[in-house]
Amino acid sequence: MSSALAFAHYLILETNDATQSFHFQNYWVSEDASYSGVAYGFLPFAFSGMTVTKSGDNQPATLAFPNNELTRPWATDAVENEFIAKVRTMIIDADDKSNPTSLNEYVAQVVSGKWDSTSLTLELASVFDAVGGDVPRKRLTKDLVGHLPLTSNVRVA
Repeated sequence: MSSALAFAHYLILETNDATQSFHFQNYWVSEDASYSGVAYGFLPFAFSGMTVTKSGDNQPATLAFPNNELTRPWATDAVENEFIAKVRTMIIDADDKSNPTSLNEYVAQVVSGKWDSTSLTLELASVFDAVGGDVPRKRLTKDLVGHLPLTSNVRVA
């Protein structure tokens, strides 16, 4: 490995049934980058606000994109159809884009969006934020939680 290492994010936005999906990365400018056999196109975006704790923080993480004719249609669709977002934080060797190292994967649901004249922001809530958060439209799906342990005390209303 070279000494030119950097952080990047690889993002999958998809419908709950995975019939529609978008793959983006924010490091290789004007290029596609492959990860696990899937091509991720370049799109400048910022990922922030994520906390990984046992109880969550009941605050959404955010994905910020440029507000333009290319992003508005699918971003609106992501909000209206409550897409699932999978954000992978990667460490990149600038000399070898074919072999990034995954550091963390954050899985959440798009719960809202906002925009101004230059930026468009999607707000994400993880399963931990959804539990007890009293925020409408948050759903616990198998993709978000996996199998619940047998020792869990779960009440479905």
